[in-house]
Amino acid sequence: MPSWAIKLATCGSLLLPLAARCAEAVPAPARRFAAPGAAASLPQTGMGGIGQVTVALLIVLALVFALAFLLRKMRAAAGAGPNGIEVLAQSSLGAKERAVVIRVDGTRFLLGVAQGQVSLLQVLSSNAPTAPTTPVATVPAEKPNFAQLLRRSLGR
Repeated sequence: MPSWAIKLATCGSLLLPLAARCAEAVPAPARRFAAPGAAASLPQTGMGGIGQVTVALLIVLALVFALAFLLRKMRAAAGAGPNGIEVLAQSSLGAKERAVVIRVDGTRFLLGVAQGQVSLLQVLSSNAPTAPTTPVATVPAEKPNFAQLLRRSLGR
């Protein structure tokens, strides 16, 4: 059993006493079978009932977000998966395109990931930094105006 599953089960088991205490706090009303006056004595729901439902909903949502946060942290702390592949960095290049740097058995690869396709762009040296370095200053070329671009596109 993976260690993250054990941690998740432990977190869930810590919430059981809280749920049991909440269940004990609200006594169940006595039920009478086929009582003629039971339908006339339905409890009035007001702001108290709405407030209880709202608080319960907020608690459930907070637990869901807390568990999602913990799972994300556990996945990040795990590092490389069981197959030895570790994602070092990734950058979005478009709507469905990304550049990804991965490490497999100590060798780093730069991959281009598009919809339905993964391409090896470059094998990186293992001692190069993953953070981008400052780009070399280039001399800006003269920008063509619209008339030049139109002539070039028409083939003239």
